[in-house]
Amino acid sequence: MIIFGTKGYLYQLAILTLVCGQCGNPSAHTLRKRVTKFTLFFVPLFPFSTKYATQCTFCGAEQKITKEQAEQLLAQGSDGPGAPSHGQPQQQPYQS
Repeated sequence: MIIFGTKGYLYQLAILTLVCGQCGNPSAHTLRKRVTKFTLFFVPLFPFSTKYATQCTFCGAEQKITKEQAEQLLAQGSDGPGAPSHGQPQQQPYQS
């Protein structure tokens, strides 16, 4: 018998101040990366899906973005003068 499946991981990459496309307010947005990994006998082996999104902390609207857009937002957020360092990305498993 072979036991296989998937497990999801949610990484918070940064917190950025952006103007929300849904509510129009300039507010904090979390930049997140969601990775789904294939598991064999409950051991995660390799990722087969990676998705990026931003979520408005004011209205809760989530917008999917491409990897290139996420890298650009991350670079802009860390290059700003006096930009706070948020340390390592936080990892939180999610249920799919």
